[in-house]
Amino acid sequence: MSVGEILLERGKIRPEHLQAAQAARKNPQERIDQILVRMGFVEERDVLEALGEQMSISVVDLTQIAIDRDLLKLMPTRLVHKRGLIPIEKTADTLRVATADPFDFTALDELRMLTGLKVEAVLASATEIQRLIRQHFGVGGSTIDEMIEDQPEEEDVELLSESVDENGDLVEMAQEATVVRLVNEILTEAIRDKASDIHIEPYEHDLKIRYRIDGVLQNTVLPPKIERFQAAIISRIKIMSNLNIAEKRLPQDGGFKARIHGREIDFRVSIIPTGYGEAVVMRILDRQSINLSLQQLGMGSDVLNQFERLIRMPHGIILVTGPTGSGKTTTLYAALHTIVSDEIKILTIEDPIEYYLDGINQVQTSEKIGLNFSRALRSFLRHDPDVILVGEIRDRETAEVAINASLTGHLVFSTLHTNDSSGATTRLLDMGVEPFLVSSSVEGILAQRLVRTICPHCREEYKPDRDALPQDFVIDKGQVLYRGVGCRECRQIGYRGRVGIYELMLIDDELRELIVQRASAGRIRQVAMQHGLRLLRQDGWDKVLAGHTTCEEVLRVTNVG
Repeated sequence: MSVGEILLERGKIRPEHLQAAQAARKNPQERIDQILVRMGFVEERDVLEALGEQMSISVVDLTQIAIDRDLLKLMPTRLVHKRGLIPIEKTADTLRVATADPFDFTALDELRMLTGLKVEAVLASATEIQRLIRQHFGVGGSTIDEMIEDQPEEEDVELLSESVDENGDLVEMAQEATVVRLVNEILTEAIRDKASDIHIEPYEHDLKIRYRIDGVLQNTVLPPKIERFQAAIISRIKIMSNLNIAEKRLPQDGGFKARIHGREIDFRVSIIPTGYGEAVVMRILDRQSINLSLQQLGMGSDVLNQFERLIRMPHGIILVTGPTGSGKTTTLYAALHTIVSDEIKILTIEDPIEYYLDGINQVQTSEKIGLNFSRALRSFLRHDPDVILVGEIRDRETAEVAINASLTGHLVFSTLHTNDSSGATTRLLDMGVEPFLVSSSVEGILAQRLVRTICPHCREEYKPDRDALPQDFVIDKGQVLYRGVGCRECRQIGYRGRVGIYELMLIDDELRELIVQRASAGRIRQVAMQHGLRLLRQDGWDKVLAGHTTCEEVLRVTNVG
C-alpha cells in the first residue's frame, strides 16, 4: 500500500487532495507525500507515521531526544548537511540515525562504509532535522564546507603590504552560487527566528553574526572558518543594496527587497568601516508581521479608551515618546489604521516609510534634494489634510511648523526621543519652542517601552522572594508570579514575543499652566500623577502580575519612577 493510500485510509487526506498532488507532480522522482505536505493537505507528522507503517520503520520525536555532541562530531558533515542524517544513538556495533527520507539508501550505505557500523534508520521531521543542523553546525554550514572545498590552499607566505586591485575578484566571488546561497541562508534564518535586525561584525580572528530577537541581540551559531569569506559576504550584500563595492573607507546606506517564504520583505542596510573590516547592520521590515490593531498592542483598558478619544480629536498634537526600537512607529500606524476612512485625508512624512498603509498618502524624506520634515509639512498644509503624521520632531523648525499646523485645525501625530511622557514638553522647550505654543497645542503624550512576553510553551509559576523585588512593586503575600524556563520554541530563552507597556499623560489646564511657567519634568510628572497618571513601571508591574512578562523585563526597560 502506498503512502497516499495509507493517508486516505486513515482519513488524513481526501481523494481530491491525492488527485491534486498527482497533477502537481513534475517528475516521477518527486514524492507524492512531500507534495501533499507542501500543498498544505496533510501534516508532516502524519506523513512520517504513514511512511513508518509502509516501511516498518520507527518514528521519533527529536524534540524529546538529547543529541550527543561527540557523536555528531564523528559524523561526516557532508552526510549531515546534504543528506540530512542525524545520529541519535551508538552502541558497540550499531548507529541509529534519524532521517526524513527513508528512500535515500545510498546515503545509508555510504555511512555504513565510512563508520564500519550497522546503520539503523528511524524517521524524524525534516523541519526538526534542519533545526538541529543549524543549532549544532551553524547557519550555512553546508555552504561553507562547499566553499572551503573549492578554495585553493592558503600560501605559507602572504604579503600584507602588497597593493592589489581586488574589486574585480570580489565582484566575481560575491556572485558565485555558494556565496549567494550563504547570504540567502543568513537572511532566511533571521526571518525564521522573527529577528528585527541582522548584525554582521568582523573581529581580528572571527566573524560574528547576531540577530536582534524581541529587542535583545542573540549570537548565532556559525560554522568554523566563516571569517575567510567575510569580504565575499559583505560584497554580496553591497551588490544587493546597490552600494559601491569598491568603497571601504566611508559609511554607506542602502537597501533591497527579497521574497522569502513567499513574503516580500524590505531590508535597510547600513555599513560602517571598522578596524577589522566593514560591519553591516540590516534592519528587517516585514510588512506582514506588523500589528495594526490598537487592541492587540497591550494597552490597559483605561489607557486604550483615553488614547482612542485622543486620536479622534479634531485638532492638536499627540506625541509618542520612547527610545529607538520601543514600538513608537507601530503605535502610530495602529492609530492611523484605526481612524482612516473615506471622510478624512491623512498625510505622512517619514524617514523612511517602513510600512505602506491603504488610504493614506505617505511621503519619504530625502535630504539630497532638501525634502526634510519641515519643508514637507509646509507643503502638506496646501493639500487640505485632516490628519498629519510627522515621523519625528528633531528640531525647532519642525516643531514650530507642526504646532502651527495643529493650531490651524489639523490633528498632528509625531514622535520624540524622551524617556517618559513628562519629559516631552521640556524637550520641546529646550529646542527653543515658545512655552505658550507648546501648552496650547499638545493634547496628550504617550510614553512606551516593549517588554518580552513569557514563552507559553515553558511558562511556570513560582513564589517570589519579597526582599528581591523593588519596593515600589506591591505584591500580596503568597501570590505567585510566572517565568519561562526555556524550551525549543523560545530557543531556551524563556521569552517569545513582545508586548507594550505604556503611560499616557493627558494635558489639562493645570499642566498647561506649568508648561507656560517652564516647570521641570519632575514637577509636571508629580502633578500628572496626582491627576491619575500611571507610570511605565506601574503598567509593567500590572503585566507581571497578570503573567504576561517578568519583573526582570520591566526593570530592564524602566527607571524608578
